[in-house]
Amino acid sequence: MTGFTVDMVVIVCCNDECGMSFAVPTWWQKGKRETHKRFFCPNGHGQSYTDESDLDKAIRERDTARQQVARAEEERTEALALAAREEARADREVRANKKLQKRAAAGTCPCCQRTFANMSTHMKQKHPDYVRDTGANVVAIKRVAK
Repeated sequence: MTGFTVDMVVIVCCNDECGMSFAVPTWWQKGKRETHKRFFCPNGHGQSYTDESDLDKAIRERDTARQQVARAEEERTEALALAAREEARADREVRANKKLQKRAAAGTCPCCQRTFANMSTHMKQKHPDYVRDTGANVVAIKRVAK
């Protein structure tokens, strides 16, 4: 018979009353450490490795990294959606402002939708709150007679 070598690890029973030392192959101990499966000392005391194995640690770190990536992607998506909504709101406000300016330039009151020759006087008399709240700079419009 030819000789061979087996790497062995010495394990001491975890039972306080036993303390039996026994040897097992390194590959066997590694499997028990990774799977946390129960095994027995020669006196029949059950034991298992409860500490986190390197494999468990790697899996936990991988899962944590995946969760962080998913969270960051979700935050990015929400930020893009918010930016799009704000841009659309700003565009609507710009269009509404341009429309009001065009109508006011034509002498149409932005509040009561009527046309006046002297818009400044009308705004100051009939809509002083609007002038104050919006900071509107109302000026008299001079019409040129044809």
